[in-house]
Amino acid sequence: MPSGTSSFEHLSEEELEAHMRVARYGEFTLSEAVRPSYDLQVVPCQGYRHDRYRDEQARIDVPVLMASVSCERMFDTFLDLLDPLGMTVDVVLESSHSQKRPGHTDFYREHIDLPVLKSVFYDYEELLINDGCAGVAVLNPAIPLEVQFDEHKLLIVYGEDLTPFEEILLSHGVPRDETVRFITEAEHVHSSSDAYAEQFEELKFRLGMDSYDYAARF
Repeated sequence: MPSGTSSFEHLSEEELEAHMRVARYGEFTLSEAVRPSYDLQVVPCQGYRHDRYRDEQARIDVPVLMASVSCERMFDTFLDLLDPLGMTVDVVLESSHSQKRPGHTDFYREHIDLPVLKSVFYDYEELLINDGCAGVAVLNPAIPLEVQFDEHKLLIVYGEDLTPFEEILLSHGVPRDETVRFITEAEHVHSSSDAYAEQFEELKFRLGMDSYDYAARF
């Protein structure tokens, strides 16, 4: 595709609506949050790979796991990935609702019991799975470890010892594939709604959150 053009640029409304209705690609199912490019530069699939995150402030490279999980397993896999973080965690909600420029606004809450947090997440399962303008990060800065369930509904883990998280991914049937490509690596579109934006505000209230400049994890 030539630089500066979009695979969506010349679609009719009917073609766009038909593309947005497609959720299943082989054995992999997307949530409602995001759709790939019309020309399928990346075909969604299940798998995880290793990566590294460069923390410029600390001048260190942090090991990363990135995973794409089919919708029917996505939420349970996310909750299980939280267990290695310990019994008390911090949580960040990420929102791009009403954003007029790229990026998102972060809302931070320290020191919440993990079972309590999981219970709240269960109440907002549909929002977390299907809202393409909402993401969440759960972390234990004392270790440090962090698990993200981002706006694209990818699962991303940061930390030095990633072995427990790999075991969890494998237990949920997510294969290791160092060649896997994710929907974020090509053109894609996000989907949300006013109802999800309202539910996000409710979730913020439930967690007692304020906005916070959360640029660096490590």
